[in-house]
Amino acid sequence: MFRTNLATNYIKRTIRPLYGWTQATPKSAFLDPSWDRSVAIWPGFVVTKTTGNNYTLIGSAPVTTAADQEPAGFVGQFIGGAGIDELLESGVNALAVWVLGPDAEFEFLAPAFDPSQNWAAADAGDGVDTLVYASTGGSNQGALVLSADPNASTKPVGRLIQVESANSIIVGGLQVRSA
Repeated sequence: MFRTNLATNYIKRTIRPLYGWTQATPKSAFLDPSWDRSVAIWPGFVVTKTTGNNYTLIGSAPVTTAADQEPAGFVGQFIGGAGIDELLESGVNALAVWVLGPDAEFEFLAPAFDPSQNWAAADAGDGVDTLVYASTGGSNQGALVLSADPNASTKPVGRLIQVESANSIIVGGLQVRSA
């Protein structure tokens, strides 16, 4: 359940499982205590594991460098996005990290992805998977981006299935390829 006040009752989660109830896993995790909340985290932003069962927004300290960070999954809660911080409001530092299986499909709403990028051109319908990456810095830190983005992570986090609209895309888990 997601609580909001009347002034923000129009807010929607920016990540939604389409094929996820058996194809993806919402791992129980904790927001790294060193996270300073300097960047708003929206549902669907990419996180990386720090120590133990702690996670932080990809591209953030205390992990060495953004290039060394492994994308670990997609955060499920608002942590400052739209002025809502579900972790602070609940008094518990626990969060869900969605890990997509190869056949999982999720809808992402902006700002969980950078809508200014040319997603429609990337979804050419040529049968070739377009890989999706996480932004490790800049104004879109944590959001999904295309490989041409200068802050794109070195490892993909999913594959573009479909562009629904300028503010909605569908991303699937990475396919396992046999040699």
